[in-house]
Amino acid sequence: MRRGLRETETIGAVVDEGAWRAGPLLRALRAHQWVKNLLVFVPLLLAHRVFEWELLLRCAWAFAAWSLCASGGYLFNDLLDAEADRRHPYKRRRPVAAGALGVRGAAWASTALLAAGLALALAWLPASFGLWLLLYLALTVAYTTFLKRLVVVDVLVLAALYTLRVLAGGHAAGVEVSPWLLAFSMFLFLSLAFVKRYTELRTVADGAALARRGYAAPDAELLRNFGTASGYLSVLVLALYINQSREVTHLYRRPELLWLIGPCLLYWLTRVWLLAHRGRLHDDPVVFTVKDPTSYALGAAVALLIIVATV
Repeated sequence: MRRGLRETETIGAVVDEGAWRAGPLLRALRAHQWVKNLLVFVPLLLAHRVFEWELLLRCAWAFAAWSLCASGGYLFNDLLDAEADRRHPYKRRRPVAAGALGVRGAAWASTALLAAGLALALAWLPASFGLWLLLYLALTVAYTTFLKRLVVVDVLVLAALYTLRVLAGGHAAGVEVSPWLLAFSMFLFLSLAFVKRYTELRTVADGAALARRGYAAPDAELLRNFGTASGYLSVLVLALYINQSREVTHLYRRPELLWLIGPCLLYWLTRVWLLAHRGRLHDDPVVFTVKDPTSYALGAAVALLIIVATV
C-alpha cells in the first residue's frame, strides 16, 4: 500500500485511492478564482441598479453558474497539463499533478460541474447569457488544447475570457453594456494577461522556453512593455469616458470626483508591474490581488469615490 501511494504521488497515475477525497477535490476547484466571476455584477453596479433585487438575484445565479463551469474548466485544464505542471515550481502542487486527485475522479468532477453550471444557466437565466457561457467554455477548451501555444493569441484570449464575464453579466441582468466599459475591460485585462506571462517567464532559465507556451526568456522585456502600455491605455479610456460620455452626467451628480479614480488605478497597475519586475508577484495576478491589503484599500477608495460622486 505504501509503495502504491508513493507511486501515485510521483507519477499521478489513474487510481481510485483518494480520487474523491474532499481536500484535494476542493483545492482543484480553485474557488479563489471565483473572484473573477464577480465581474458579472459590474454592468448592474455601473448602471446604478444594484438595489433592483430581481436583477441582483439574476446576477447571483449568473455568478453561481459561471463559477461551476469555470471550476469544471480548471479541472479539464489540469488533466491536460498534468505533465507540464509537474515541472512547474508552483503548479506541481496542484492535486492532479501531485497525484492527490486521481484522473478518473477529476474527469467525473469536471463533467458534473460543467453540467450543473449549464443546467443552472438554462433554468434561471436568459438564453443570451447561456450563449455567452457556451462561448466562454468553447474558448476555454480551445485555449487549453492549442491556443495557449500561440504567441500573443494566448493573452488576447485570456483578456477576452475576462471581458466575456462582463458581457454575460449585462445579459443576465438585462442591462446594456457600454462600449466604454468594454474598451476599458479589454485593455485592463490584457495588461493582467501579459503580467501573468511575464511572471511565468521569470521562472525559466535564460534562453529557455516556457513549457507549452510560445515564449522564451528573452521575450520578457517585450511582454513587460506590452503589458504596461495596455494597462495605461485602460486609464486613458477611463479619462475619455469621464470627459466625453453623456452617461457620466446622467449617472453621477459630481462626475468631477471620478477623475480621482485614475490615480488609484495608475498606482495599482504600476505597483503590480514593479513587483513583477522585482520577482515578487505571484504568477497569477488574481491570487496576488486576493491576498494584497493594498489592493483592498485602493478598491475601497474607488468604491467610496463612486458613491460620493453618485449621491
